[in-house]
Amino acid sequence: MRQELLSLPKGLAEEVSKNLVMVARLIDEDPEQAYAYSRIALRLASRVAAVREAAGFAAYATQKYSEALAEFRAAKRMTGSVELWPVMADCERGLGRPERALAMAGEPEVQKLDKAGQVEMRLVAAGARRDMGQLEAAIVTLQSPELASSSVQPWTARLRYAYADALLAAGREDEAREWFAKTLEADKDGAMDASDRLAELDGVEFVDASMDDGDDDEDAAEVAAAERASDVAEYYDEDDDEYEPLEQSEADVDVEDDIEAEADIDDDIEDEDDVEDGFDADADTDLTDEVVVPVDDDERDAGRDKA
Repeated sequence: MRQELLSLPKGLAEEVSKNLVMVARLIDEDPEQAYAYSRIALRLASRVAAVREAAGFAAYATQKYSEALAEFRAAKRMTGSVELWPVMADCERGLGRPERALAMAGEPEVQKLDKAGQVEMRLVAAGARRDMGQLEAAIVTLQSPELASSSVQPWTARLRYAYADALLAAGREDEAREWFAKTLEADKDGAMDASDRLAELDGVEFVDASMDDGDDDEDAAEVAAAERASDVAEYYDEDDDEYEPLEQSEADVDVEDDIEAEADIDDDIEDEDDVEDGFDADADTDLTDEVVVPVDDDERDAGRDKA
């Protein structure tokens, strides 16, 4: 790829390279984002075979099979290599044309593939057989020296897994269990879910003890409330001269009236509390305290006369 990019001006080559690096980095974790980067690279350097190939794989990862097939064909024309032949056939499967994929498996290009490419082509052909409802034929297609070999190669785990899955689909559970176990032996990186498939065959069910139904219900309620809030939230740009506020619905007006009424009631209650607090302050006076009653001058004189 580096050699191909050298044909471009330095600045352009660097820009294309950056986008291709992002495609490779994101294609497994975020295929859609990888696809976006591939489109940028394609606009910048559509006559570079490596760019067409990267765009094809990004489209393939996002299940845009027609677009992927077109890019792979373009890359093949530019390089003359048959390396992409298996993935091109798989694109035909993705487009609902398994018979074309099967036809490609019999073309002379297959003989030019290396061992890994031939195994990949065998996998695609078996998948096409299954797409066409030819389950037993798919099983036979996968039977090969590579499958029977005890040596572990980069393709071994995938080949054994496909064979086990086809056997299980045909109702041959004992054989499927055997080959899922063999898949585990070859799958050093744990890329396949063979252990889970074996557990299913043995009737083992996995329960996530960390999950709490009650918490799930509460979380769901909170999410629903947040979504309702976001639905009625209005975003606007204060610099937008064409902004027009949304009209309030009658239900919104009623809700606001209710809120204002409740606020008035709360204010009245607070006023009553203040008055009661005043009475309570007087009532706090100790009943044993001496009470002084004022007496006017006439009453005082009358009292002296009686004395």
